[in-house]
Amino acid sequence: MEYLEILDQSGKKIGTADRDTVHREGYWHETFHCWFVSRENGIDYIYLQKRSHLKKDFPDLFDITAAGHILAEETIQDGVREIKEELGIDVPIEHLTDLGVVEDIISSNGFIDKERAHVFLYWMEGKMDSFLLQKEEVAGISQTPFIDFFHLCFKKKEKITLEGFDITELGEQNFFAKEISIKDIVPHQSSYFNRVALLIEKELKQK
Repeated sequence: MEYLEILDQSGKKIGTADRDTVHREGYWHETFHCWFVSRENGIDYIYLQKRSHLKKDFPDLFDITAAGHILAEETIQDGVREIKEELGIDVPIEHLTDLGVVEDIISSNGFIDKERAHVFLYWMEGKMDSFLLQKEEVAGISQTPFIDFFHLCFKKKEKITLEGFDITELGEQNFFAKEISIKDIVPHQSSYFNRVALLIEKELKQK
């Protein structure tokens, strides 16, 4: 069973509880979020993973490139393990850009996920086939121009096009181009999407 640190809203640690209790009671806790971006032919892209249909929460929806909980015995830096576990890419914490802490609350059917998310940015240098997905967790990976994602976050676009691949039952890559709306993405708060989009935009302009 996974145990998480319980926090108050200021980030002070006030105890521990198992993961199910944390989500049932709506305790604040820490998570690791890493958004992948790349620049190809002068165009900035952002990557979204597709959650496995086996996931208990929000199966088959698109989400942050790599993310997960910080366990009670871990440091924030240990969260980098999520990238290796989910995407098969070994990234040292030193290669990530720390974007700070962004609060996020997701509430659905008795599930209350109150996160103090430690958000990071990673510049992807490999090709799409560099990803080796953990199919129990991640069903696919895709990219879209960052400007389109930015406009979706701020409701200036209703739909955007993702290009990437799913993993078939045989473990093969099935490439796709798919139009999605915000309803096809895990329902993070609008304030989370807006804050993250602005933070990433700032980093892209400085690159």
